[in-house]
Amino acid sequence: MRKIEIYDTTLRDGAQSEGIAFSVNDKLKIIELLDELGVDYIEAGWPGSNPKDIEVFEQVQKLNLKHSRIVAFGSTRRPDVLPSEDKILQGLLESNTDTITIFGKTWDFHVEHALNTTNEENLKMIYDSVKYLKSFGKEVFFDAEHFFDGYKNNPDYAIKAVETAHKAGADRIILCDTNGGCINNEVYRITNFVQKTLVDAKIGIHSHNDSDMAIANAVASVEAGAMQVQGTINGYGERCGNANLCSVIPTLQLKLGYDVVAEKIEKLTHTARQISEIANKRLYENAPYVGRSAFAHKAGIHASGVRKNSSTYEHISPEDVGNNRRILVSDQAGLASLRIKLEKLRLGTKVSEQELPKIIEHIKRLEWEGFTFENADASFELMLMDILGLRQRYFELMGFRMITDTFHESMNDITAESSIKIKIEDEIIHTVSEGNGPVDALDKAIRKALVNIYPEIEKFKLSDFKVRIVDGKDGTGARTRVHMETTDGYNRWDTVGVSPNIGEASYMAIIDSISFGLLLNKVASKNATLVG
Repeated sequence: MRKIEIYDTTLRDGAQSEGIAFSVNDKLKIIELLDELGVDYIEAGWPGSNPKDIEVFEQVQKLNLKHSRIVAFGSTRRPDVLPSEDKILQGLLESNTDTITIFGKTWDFHVEHALNTTNEENLKMIYDSVKYLKSFGKEVFFDAEHFFDGYKNNPDYAIKAVETAHKAGADRIILCDTNGGCINNEVYRITNFVQKTLVDAKIGIHSHNDSDMAIANAVASVEAGAMQVQGTINGYGERCGNANLCSVIPTLQLKLGYDVVAEKIEKLTHTARQISEIANKRLYENAPYVGRSAFAHKAGIHASGVRKNSSTYEHISPEDVGNNRRILVSDQAGLASLRIKLEKLRLGTKVSEQELPKIIEHIKRLEWEGFTFENADASFELMLMDILGLRQRYFELMGFRMITDTFHESMNDITAESSIKIKIEDEIIHTVSEGNGPVDALDKAIRKALVNIYPEIEKFKLSDFKVRIVDGKDGTGARTRVHMETTDGYNRWDTVGVSPNIGEASYMAIIDSISFGLLLNKVASKNATLVG
């Protein structure tokens, strides 16, 4: 079984997608998810290009990655500059990664019009850069930019460019369809020719999706001899995106029998959905393999067929990629996935088989209102405790108020104030706080009211906060979903709130966050006592 390497560039190429702006914390979370999936290489960014990527390369050293290797990305040296004096190459070395990817021009049209240099100097740039980085003991990948277009316009020069990188010691030669305009029979033919020309070279493919062929081109290249596929989770990327690894991985492994990520493929759906939440991009419901509707069947002949034999209307078992089957308009929908979710409850809530239908109906109603528990396990477990009458109430809300005020004529002078009144046993506590915005002020007011009685909440820190409109047809009055991630420095948990009022939605997520943290702390203390 031939091994196919997966090289993820979500954090660099994917971050160039319109509407995506990863924070340092976002990138680190994505790196950990990709490592858990079994991705071989993770391109963390272009060191030196911006302060964010510099910090990512510093922070990633602290992660305990079990499988993935971190890659720094950059370009060949500039024309007529020594490698030792080139700032880009020095930045790549300072990233402290064992693997470095550099791209270079292989299309003579770009050499002349983009680099404004000669074909001969471009070949020297490729050779010198690869050789220089190899002299430091680095694993070096060469991204042959615009290779397929270059080959179609001037095959001799395109081949000479990749031969030069190979002679200089490049560990991988990556053929790039940078403009995304090739089709799979071209990619197969050209990849096959390169592999036969550079017999001992290890070839890879980097395909863009401008002709909606990126996945097909990646598969065609592998069939022609490529041993590495570069792409992004959910196909994120500039213009029309990159090859979607969420389709490439299962197609290569489940359809064609290549060794890709082995049993970790069961984490594929979880990874796709988690990263879509981090990117704050809606995952297409009908996305192949990982979409919510990928294995959904409505009542009728399809639903009847899959109940008898799933292969009647499903090309693979949804469990193979960590997804689940959904029988729509049926009181049995979601039971299997619910049972799996109940096995992973962090507070140890016990649920009997008889209570499952009631829970399913409650979830259906909440999802209709706009709730989603895919990325809010803490709110999910608290919701279960509500249904079962097991949830501990740490206080009773008597009301809260949020005020935003402007001063003078300048809109730069804005202050936010929130007050909250709560009852704990027989004591009524009323607090007021200011913040950078009404939600920040409300969070501070709640903590101020509770901290003397529950001092452990001082450890709870907000690590992520996202707002999404559930349905925009009501304009500014539309329902809003607030997602919040909290950490105590060791554990992380996610909560959700939904309301037409963003203040109320935020309040719901904050209260769930604090309540779950207190319960988690209580469970941890109990376990520590039992161990002691």
